[in-house]
Amino acid sequence: MKIAIHQNKGSFSDRWINYCETHAINYKLVNCYATDIIQQLEDCDALMWHHAQNDYKDVLFSKQLLFAVEQSGKKTFPDFKSYWHFDDKVGQKYLFEAIGAPMVPSYVFYTKKEALEWVNLTVFPKVFKLRGGAGSTNVRLVLSALQARRIVNKAFTTGLSQFDAKGHLKERFRKYKEGKDTIMGVVKAFLRLFIPPEFAKMRANEKGYVYFQDYIPDNTFDIRVIVIAEKAFAIKRMVRKNDFRASGSGNILYEKENFQIDTIKLSFDLTEKLKSQCAAFDFVYDSTGKALVVEVSYGFVTAGYDPCVGYWDKSLNFHEGPFNPQEWMVETLIN
Repeated sequence: MKIAIHQNKGSFSDRWINYCETHAINYKLVNCYATDIIQQLEDCDALMWHHAQNDYKDVLFSKQLLFAVEQSGKKTFPDFKSYWHFDDKVGQKYLFEAIGAPMVPSYVFYTKKEALEWVNLTVFPKVFKLRGGAGSTNVRLVLSALQARRIVNKAFTTGLSQFDAKGHLKERFRKYKEGKDTIMGVVKAFLRLFIPPEFAKMRANEKGYVYFQDYIPDNTFDIRVIVIAEKAFAIKRMVRKNDFRASGSGNILYEKENFQIDTIKLSFDLTEKLKSQCAAFDFVYDSTGKALVVEVSYGFVTAGYDPCVGYWDKSLNFHEGPFNPQEWMVETLIN
């Protein structure tokens, strides 16, 4: 087997390449942004591409390219069942409902009239989200019908930007106060109030729909469980101070005792239903202690998971010690 790898700085690709070289697996580097990418893949049996939600080029065509490659009979990582819902919370709503997953109740509307009718009848608080965004970006706690109406009106007129400059500045300043960022990082975030990043400039405002989830109170953390190749590992993310959001907080716990075995089992079960190569689930817990899935992704930031103290196999046995999940990704293609 010969594997094509698109190499991106800060992505999974460096570990994929190292694993192939260490284990004498035939591979070549390709450029998925090139117009002749299909020709580049002619002598390959598989394509691996860690595409991202914050690169406008990837958002434009990554799913289409990967699907086309699969249609040619080649393997891909991620494959269609792993990535089609990536960074699409609306798509995930339908998916979780279709497979009967225990989920946070979610609501989507495609007309202003229907959205406002729902706002007038529902109970607050609710959580508003854009369909895309990671690390709790584009996520707000809506405390009243008045706030919700403002969001609905904007969603069906000018739309909402994918990049929240004020929220970005607030987050960088929070991390600076906690010693997790530099003053230069705060300055750069301040400049983003006036000069948006390339991604924001190239993407149109989100409009024509509005998406809310129920607010599940009294959660001081969320649990992220990642399942790859019938192995699972997890982190516990604490919420920000005076906030309800945990994703992207940077306050992470890794010890095994932080995780309920029922949540690990649920993650395996959901991954099997999704038939996914790699599934990273976010969970919160309701007042009865029941785990509710919030979102799913195929991608994650590698550095945040390297301190994990071990992983579970599908029989729920725990294996202590360091591991490299990117190696498992290669193995899903060659085995």
